[in-house]
Amino acid sequence: MNRMTNEAAISTGWRAKLPEAIRPYTENASVAAFFLGISSGFPFAMIGATLTTRLAQDGIDKKAVTAFTLAFLVYNLKFLWAWVVDGVRIPVLGRLGQRVSWLLLVGVLVMLAVANLAFVDPKTSLLQTAYAAVLLGFAGATFDIVIDAYRIEILKPEQLGVGSGMTQYGWRIGSVAAGALALVLAARVGWQAAYMACAIFALPAMLTGLFMGEPERHREVAAKKGLADLGSSIVGPLIEFFRRKGAFLVLLFILLHKIGDTLANLTFRLLFDDLGYSNDEIAIYDIGFGFWAYLIGIFIGGILYARMGMKRSVLLSLVLMAVSNFSFALLAHVGHSNWGMAGAIGFENIASGIGGVTVIAYFSALCDLRFTASQYALISAAASIIGRFVTGTTAGSLIESLGYVNFYLLTTLAALPGIILFYLMMRSGLVDASVGTAGKDEGRTS
Repeated sequence: MNRMTNEAAISTGWRAKLPEAIRPYTENASVAAFFLGISSGFPFAMIGATLTTRLAQDGIDKKAVTAFTLAFLVYNLKFLWAWVVDGVRIPVLGRLGQRVSWLLLVGVLVMLAVANLAFVDPKTSLLQTAYAAVLLGFAGATFDIVIDAYRIEILKPEQLGVGSGMTQYGWRIGSVAAGALALVLAARVGWQAAYMACAIFALPAMLTGLFMGEPERHREVAAKKGLADLGSSIVGPLIEFFRRKGAFLVLLFILLHKIGDTLANLTFRLLFDDLGYSNDEIAIYDIGFGFWAYLIGIFIGGILYARMGMKRSVLLSLVLMAVSNFSFALLAHVGHSNWGMAGAIGFENIASGIGGVTVIAYFSALCDLRFTASQYALISAAASIIGRFVTGTTAGSLIESLGYVNFYLLTTLAALPGIILFYLMMRSGLVDASVGTAGKDEGRTS
């Protein structure tokens, strides 16, 4: 009640003076989602570009360096233990609440994992460094499980769009800031001190949990006592989801909706290189211009979700992402053109930003509040599994056989099944039927 009273007081004060489109981004839950995103993004950076740079500077063989990307595989497997976050109460610390206690515990584990990676010496033992990277991947993936569940449960259904956008803002800032801080400090005080300093990026999520408290919409799962109850806690989220009307079509949409977009995204740098763009041009347009276009897309996505509603905003974003693939077919046809590159990159990143907000908000709304951690981990894994394990092996050969123009036309066509399926789900009422209690105002379980 106090939190609602504070929100109401603020809405009649300084917040009322802000433009209407800006106000949702200043609400407590939205700001909390931003800080959660910061902590979610930094472990990824620590075992990504940062570790790659450290290994390269230590003179490690390139094949060994690229093998460390396997540590990211842990993120795709997080659904295997996500049920623990839903159903296991932490002794003593659990008095703070299921979500808050797990935020604090896993936040500490992430900090310890970063410290562990800091003190291993790749030149002395590459195997120990690999173990440390996988351990940080496991801790980071578990942190993601808790953070996603906490984010979904602190947001009201109408806030899911803006909250998803704020989380993405935080993720980008957290990963970039941690990576940059590590590089700057490593050049001055060494990699150990650099990694230790970056461990503080776990604190935003932990402090957010202490400040916001246990989500009011969280629904407790009964304590597990025996093997039968343990098995129920693992399969329960699956059973609940597949009991919904049209659940298999929803799963099919989750699996298919990003195939075209993923195929295209994997090949942009190949296209730029073959079109003769310089590194400076790529840095300006792809990295610089594209970064700001993506942030703008996130902001637009939050507004569209609030104004158009979930279904229409998701459908629009799917269409925009398909058209963005077509824009690269035009660029490939035109050839080297800075204006063409700026237009294609700008449109693609704005469309991706919009889609990231609206689609993630829809996936968040699919969760049952009793199984938020388990179900969102399953959904997010399903959404990326085809893109990571199938399309990555086919893009190069398709370009060689079809050429760039026909390849990007193919990726545009590959996006159509997801668009058509979602449209049919809208018309038949299956989108509404698929929404879990996280996407409903009453937040009650039946």
